[in-house]
This record gives sequence, C-alpha cells and structure tokens, in this order.
Amino acid sequence: MKEISDKKKKTATITFRFDVELIDKLQKEAKSHQVNTNTLATQALKRFLEWDIYQSRIGLVSLNKPVFQKIFEDLNEKKVIEIASLGKDEMRDVAMFMKGETDVNSFMSWFEMQMINSSVQVSHMADDGTHTFVMKHELGKNWSLYNKTILELMFEELFHKKIDVKYDKNMFALRFSE
Repeated sequence: MKEISDKKKKTATITFRFDVELIDKLQKEAKSHQVNTNTLATQALKRFLEWDIYQSRIGLVSLNKPVFQKIFEDLNEKKVIEIASLGKDEMRDVAMFMKGETDVNSFMSWFEMQMINSSVQVSHMADDGTHTFVMKHELGKNWSLYNKTILELMFEELFHKKIDVKYDKNMFALRFSE
C-alpha cells in the first residue's frame, strides 16, 4: 500500500508584521514540534482557514474528552444508532457547507479533517482504487458505533456504495473502492 500525498503546490511569498511575543511563541512551538517556523505557521493558517473559521458557523461545541466519553458511555446501542441516524444529515450538510460539494473524495477529505481536529489519529492508505482509513481514538465503543452507523448510511444513501467498517472501543476502520 502506498500513502496518499499532496501534489506539489505552488508557493508565493508574503510578508506579515506580528508582535514580537507572538513570533517568540511561534518559534518556540516550532522548535518543540521539530519543524521550521514557516511550516508551523503554514499549518496553523491552513487549520484556521479550513476548519476553525467554520466552527461557530456550523454550531460546533467543544467538550473535553472525559465529559464526551461519559455522555457516549451511558448510551445504549439503540440510542447511539438513533442519534447517528440524525447526525448523518447534519454531517452531510456540514461537509457540503465547508467543502462546497459532497462527492466521496470531498466528504472523506472533510471527515478526515474532522477526525484530526477532534484529536483522533488518522491513517489513510490507498491501493489500486481501494481506500482504507483507520481512526484511532480513546472515546469508547459507542463513539465507534456512532461513526460506523453514520458512515454506512452516508455511503449507502448519498454515494450508493458499500463500505466495510470494523470497530472496537479504541478504533474504527473503513474500506471502500472508488
């Protein structure tokens, strides 16, 4: 299997003027992540433009993991599936709002970004038109079931594709062909 990589993009130079304290923080953070300052600034700006500016527009709320885990942990399987059925339409609408379209590639690009911005570790591999996504989290089996249900419904209803989803309490994985 080969890893998915971005095509080489054109770059341009622009100059910004920032407070010295902000530059110091940026440089310290870059050093702690073992990347150069430009890379970290690019990553931060990209996250802001592709994710953060939409949070209040689409009604996202932040919860810390222990609270989120407790909410999902106390649900029974029937309730998780019921909530996922409602969540599917929201997820479709949010992905459309943020990406401008809802084909498989734009949706999965959005979904991967959502997972990464939710502190989920994501692995995406592609091999001869088959995509495999593995999402590692610490949010419990019900959260995996919630995502499994939404993804199966989305792929069946919107993309008319079958997907294979496996899950447990710490991970879910999906595989589909183009």
